[in-house]
Parts: sequence; structure tokens; C-alpha cells
Amino acid sequence: MVQLRGDEKARYVAAMFDRISSRYDLLNTVMSGGMHHLWRRRAVQMAISEGHGEALDVATGTGDFAMDLARGPGIVRVVGLDFAPKMLPLARHKARRQGLSHRVHWMLGDALTLPFSDDHFWCITVGFGLRNFSDQAAALREMTRVVMPGGRVVILDIVPNVDGGIFHRLRRVYFRGIVPLLGALLAGNKEAYTYLPDSVDGFLTAQQLSATMESVGLQMVRYQMMGLGMVALHVGEKAL
Repeated sequence: MVQLRGDEKARYVAAMFDRISSRYDLLNTVMSGGMHHLWRRRAVQMAISEGHGEALDVATGTGDFAMDLARGPGIVRVVGLDFAPKMLPLARHKARRQGLSHRVHWMLGDALTLPFSDDHFWCITVGFGLRNFSDQAAALREMTRVVMPGGRVVILDIVPNVDGGIFHRLRRVYFRGIVPLLGALLAGNKEAYTYLPDSVDGFLTAQQLSATMESVGLQMVRYQMMGLGMVALHVGEKAL
């Protein structure tokens, strides 16, 4: 298992995602059976509901989450931020192809030191990125700082299975055996997709993530499980 801390982890993760950037979308589709599109749409609906203003997508990758936000009613502008520089040109190209360049601004930046003023965004999303941050509580604290009072922070991610049983065993076979093989075959990078199960095993459970969101000041935190209990969608709101 990869053992990394602080800036070392940030550099490792950024370099890893740069290496797989050209195959990132393909691997996401293959690994989730295309279900990540549905999970992302649910997360976007939760983020933009009953609100109006700007949106921020942290760890935006190739930009799908940010572009879905940009299509939402009430969203006037989206910022897509990522720490891996080779992801952002792919996001820009995708936005141009979909006619959304005028709605989304792409930015290289660090989730632990967001370059925005307090109370700025109506909603903030992170899709499958929070577990890669070196300090998850600090990142959530920064998101809470820059979201508007009454606004929402939405986290979509793979979480550890704590229940055991047949699904737990099947999931471990899939993540430990099949996912690295897919990474080697389709992306030419087994290391990155060996890191994936390591990052999930070391991540917060759904209950722990709820508690962490509450500890940084978010309220009305709730979550739903999807993907046979593999994926959690968390929503928290900033106090008025």
C-alpha cells in the first residue's frame, strides 16, 4: 500500500493523474459500467437545487462535473479547479466541443488553499476526488469558507465497505484484482489503478465523512449510498 503524507501525496497524486489523463474518461466508464454518469447527475441535482449563483467543482479532472453544473438552471458561472495540469487542457477541449467555454473557467489550484473570497459560491462539488487529498478536513474547511451561507457542499466518492458479506468480498476481488489489470491494459499504468483500492481503503467511511463535514461547520449533513454500497453522495449546507 502506498504510504504518503502532505505535500508528498499531493505531488504523487498530481503526477499520477497527469500520466493517465488521456485514458481517464475511458477507465471511469469501464470501471463503473457507465454508472458514474448517473451518480454525477444525482450529485448535480442535489448541488444546484433551490439556488442561484456561481458553482465550484474541486478536483474537476476532465471537467464532466463542471460542465453538468454549467447546464443547470440558476448557475451563472462555474469554476473547475484541479491540481493536475494535464487534466485541464482536456477539460477545455471538451467544453469547447460542447459549446460551454463561456460558462466554465478552468483553473490550476490546490483544494487546501482555495484562491477565492469567503462566501463566494452557491454550491461546491467534489466528484471522486476528496479521498486523494492529503488533508480531507482542511479541504472541507476551505470549501465551507468559500461557499455562501445557505449554499451546499456536495461530495461524491467511493467509500470503504464496513458491512462485510458477499458484496464486500466481491468488491475486494474487483478492486484488488480486476481494476489494476484494467489500468494496465487500457491506460498502460497498473500503478495508478493499484493506488485506487489503496485510496478507498484509507478513506473515511460514509459515517465518518458525515461527522467530518459537521466538524468543519456544515449543517443538515445527509448522504445516500449507491452502486451496491460502494459510492456515497454527501450533502451539507452552510449556516445562514
